[in-house]
Amino acid sequence: QVTKKVKSMQMFHTPVTYAMQGDRVGICVTQFDPKLLERGLICTPESLHTIHAAIISLKKIQYFRGALQTKAKFHITVGHETVMGRVMFFSPAPADFNEEIKENAFDFEKDYLYQEEYLSKDSNPSEENKENDQAGEVQLPRHQWALLEFEKPVTCPKLCLVIGSKLDTDIHANTCRLAFHGVLLQGMEDKNYTETFLPKLKVYKLKHKEGQVERVMDDYSVIGRSLFKKETNIQIFVGLKVKLSTGEDGIIEGGFGQSGKFKIRIPDGLKPDTKMLLTVASKKKSKAGKGDTTKEDESSKNDSAQPVTISLLFKRYVFDTQKKMIQS
Repeated sequence: QVTKKVKSMQMFHTPVTYAMQGDRVGICVTQFDPKLLERGLICTPESLHTIHAAIISLKKIQYFRGALQTKAKFHITVGHETVMGRVMFFSPAPADFNEEIKENAFDFEKDYLYQEEYLSKDSNPSEENKENDQAGEVQLPRHQWALLEFEKPVTCPKLCLVIGSKLDTDIHANTCRLAFHGVLLQGMEDKNYTETFLPKLKVYKLKHKEGQVERVMDDYSVIGRSLFKKETNIQIFVGLKVKLSTGEDGIIEGGFGQSGKFKIRIPDGLKPDTKMLLTVASKKKSKAGKGDTTKEDESSKNDSAQPVTISLLFKRYVFDTQKKMIQS
């Protein structure tokens, strides 16, 4: 960050008045301590930036064998350097998989889906993609991105080429060591980017919990179990929507007792069939409790044949410090 005046320049002992990219030039700078100088890059102001992390658009190199896993480390070649970097892959939300996206730009206003690995034809589909996939084939997004976190800062221009490699692979092995290539869309210059920058990146994981209806309280409420552990603070889930396997929508109202059970309000009321199913199941349980073990076994078989399950679906943003649960 030191600014000094250039007194004169020479190229192979010949004075020159200008120099350009690719030239080898000697520069005489006034009032400069040479001890301050270190090997580096010369550039016009603002054309290079030193970054600790980056968001890139990328494509897997087809000759690279194996999966590209989130949290894996790669040799990242960017600018004039190759450094180690950790990756986190993400894609558009499944509904936007086929959406055309502006090239060489990244939209921080959109939501993005966290991926355990880069999605390709040979990758295992996530639960979100399985639910979104109706044809029985793996749906692949048109665009994918990665968050790169470098082990040491790198200096590079914007929109530069990025190459991810596994250079520690045996050089004599008949295998491609280049894993992916992409374009650097957004660099993070702040050393504390995890606090100042990453919360802007809206990458989410889709969470799915499942439990069962324990019994009916009245036409508009039921008691659920097996959705939370005994030690779970159910208060943070109060107000979240759930769905019964019989079709009713419900809202978690609060805990019930000390064993992880909870109360669900059904705003539109239970269907007569659902109420009958749950009433019969609870009667069988109470009879089995009073009777012998044979009745108890029969009752548990009948009960397990058609349990009314409770599904809780919510999104949680990876970089949200408050760990909020979001439902659409």
